[in-house]
Amino acid sequence: MNNKSYPPTLEELKKACKPLRNVNIEHKKSFTPLEKLAIWITDRVGTMGFFLIIFTWTLLWLGWNLLGPVSLRFDPLPAFALWLFISNMIQIFLMPLIMVGQNLQGRHAEMRAEADFEVDGKAEREIEAILMHLEYQNELILKILGHLEKDKTKAG
Repeated sequence: MNNKSYPPTLEELKKACKPLRNVNIEHKKSFTPLEKLAIWITDRVGTMGFFLIIFTWTLLWLGWNLLGPVSLRFDPLPAFALWLFISNMIQIFLMPLIMVGQNLQGRHAEMRAEADFEVDGKAEREIEAILMHLEYQNELILKILGHLEKDKTKAG
């Protein structure tokens, strides 16, 4: 038999495949300091803890200015202008940061999808090699059985 009919060996498959990479590490290493800050803020702001802090702060602010001693109210009715200013500033600063963080997380998702595709391709090539080996073994078994049948008929 010639070598072309043999399926590829496991070593040949391993040499043909590029090594797997950890896209999580690659993704984190690609961040600039500002991107790291954006991810840090996005991770913290997008939590229930942050929501509860803002909610509690709002209740305390409004409660003090509605129910506190009149002489100690720093933003009395109807002039909640300072609170409106602060809440608008929070929104103005957080919105772009959250969008940057989401873009970075989207880039990470794309890298993971690419790595998954590479792993799937490698698995497919390995499965094909296994199937080729099984087909080759089936051919050999059928040839052996054919020779055994011939020997049996000659002897019988």
